[in-house]
Amino acid sequence: MLIETLSEKIFDTPEMAATRDGFGKGSVEAGKADERVMVLTADLAESTRAEWFQKEFPNRFIEMGVAEQNMAVVASGLANYGKIPYTTSYAAFNPGRNWEHIRTTIALTKLPVIVCGMHAGLQTGADGATHQMLEDIALMRALPNVTVLSPCDAEEAKKATAAAARVGGPVYIRFGREKTPVMTTSTTPFEIGTGIELWRGVAPQVALVSTGVLAYQTLLAAKQLETQGISVVVANIHTIKPIDETLLEKLARECGAVVTVEEHQMTGGLGSAVAETLSRKYPVPQEYIAVQNRFGQSGKASELFAEYGLTSERIVEATARAISRKTI
Repeated sequence: MLIETLSEKIFDTPEMAATRDGFGKGSVEAGKADERVMVLTADLAESTRAEWFQKEFPNRFIEMGVAEQNMAVVASGLANYGKIPYTTSYAAFNPGRNWEHIRTTIALTKLPVIVCGMHAGLQTGADGATHQMLEDIALMRALPNVTVLSPCDAEEAKKATAAAARVGGPVYIRFGREKTPVMTTSTTPFEIGTGIELWRGVAPQVALVSTGVLAYQTLLAAKQLETQGISVVVANIHTIKPIDETLLEKLARECGAVVTVEEHQMTGGLGSAVAETLSRKYPVPQEYIAVQNRFGQSGKASELFAEYGLTSERIVEATARAISRKTI
């Protein structure tokens, strides 16, 4: 059943908000809590919601223009002299275009820069493959010293944004463009590095491990599976790095099979991180709901989710496959 700290309206009339809105609110919250916080953007203040911070703290906001590489280097300089800068642009450009600059001037030097990748995943409508970043988690989790966050909804995105300022080192956070269901509330626990359960059935047979906005599809699948007499537990892994190895091992031992769910390439994302963990801790059968080695394309988010198999129906099918492979 649904964990009590989640919204009771989730399956009926859920509140809808984009995770990028969570960044706008969280950056203002971080700015109020610490005067060292700054926000930089690459000619996308409105689209990234950086303008919300700009209105509150105009003297701590920098418009860099279309110069993402320069934005990363300027942010590293600000951080080196005591500031806590957030860099904002589409994920295709930040970290896509400026990855080497992030690597060399931020990650290598362990500076507290928060890299914010907006419009990640397939949710960019008619912008198509060039703007649909499906490789950002792989890029950023490969870098030493970098914390990688992937919030499930706008409320969690706000918490993640504010918490990133307290990490004391490089952080990457991915955000979506489209409005998606808000599942969590102000009382839902959030701690970097600690995953949380969203749903728990009685004697669960499979662990559904999700990240980002597909957590909602995972909950829909859990509800459908319950009507079929299949009990599952749903875990929200909002921190891809450092991943919650303790929770993953616990769920693998309890359930004996895992399905990972993400709006990202199968290679290098959540599924890879879970497999890397469980291969060392407690290997079990694992199925993957992810983009299968394809680029994006133009279309509505709902159409693209269906085209790429990122739906509750596909999660249900993957759960059946996982059960069929169980040996315990």
